[in-house]
Amino acid sequence: MSNIPTVGLNNGVAMPQLGFGVFLVPPDEVVEPVRAALDAGYRLIDTATLYGNEEGVGRALAESGLPRDELFVTTKVWNSDHGYDETLRAFDRSQKLLGVDVVDLYLIHWPTPERDRYVDTWRALERLYADGRVRAIGVSNFAIAHLDRLLSEGTVVPAVNQVELHPGFPQDELRAAHTRHGIVTEAWSPLGRGQGLLDRAEVTAVAAAHGRTAAQVVLRWHLQLGIVVIPKSVRPERIRENAAVFDFALSAAEMAVLSALDGPGRIGPDPETFHRA
Repeated sequence: MSNIPTVGLNNGVAMPQLGFGVFLVPPDEVVEPVRAALDAGYRLIDTATLYGNEEGVGRALAESGLPRDELFVTTKVWNSDHGYDETLRAFDRSQKLLGVDVVDLYLIHWPTPERDRYVDTWRALERLYADGRVRAIGVSNFAIAHLDRLLSEGTVVPAVNQVELHPGFPQDELRAAHTRHGIVTEAWSPLGRGQGLLDRAEVTAVAAAHGRTAAQVVLRWHLQLGIVVIPKSVRPERIRENAAVFDFALSAAEMAVLSALDGPGRIGPDPETFHRA
């Protein structure tokens, strides 16, 4: 059994707080890292249509021998599939590739506001949820304005918003909006995507004080803020290391130091302007 705690979504579904992301893991290489993650205790696996590796993820899950109700599978609809009918077709493809009867969490990957189709896409997700084909629905990379529109025009409050978030880009205003509406914050690129976060003196000092790696300390910061976090690695030793973050705690002062870092800021695309098809 996994020792990873869960957070409760706004519809009562329990979601593991630490998961395994497979962004940029090639389709023909994804099975082994997912197996290693499951062996290390991860139960949340996060993929997407864009990643092109849903079939490999599904294979690893099927071959794991783990009961389906112990696994939490997330995937996402890509920008080129926005629209009501298009999203329903995209979900059918993802579900088939994953080989699951029910997807635990289905997300809109980006709002792409220039296309102005994310509300219709959300209505398709609401249909999938009402039909019991997904256990929860949410969004990814949505800014407050995009969320406000869904809340005013939709009927289901998103369960999750998965966004870029890490020390140096803590998304305080967005997280406060999530709290007001009962939306769980999930962080991608939690370790700063190789932009120097793990080498910062403030981070390494906290790590040294606990006899931990900088990555473990940063992941612990996310967890203590109540954030769901999905680090990615293809190295079994790093996969295990990233999961070994539940037997120590950061002090309030240490949390404050990490929360006050002055960079690196946003590393990935800006949701207001990102429109890739």
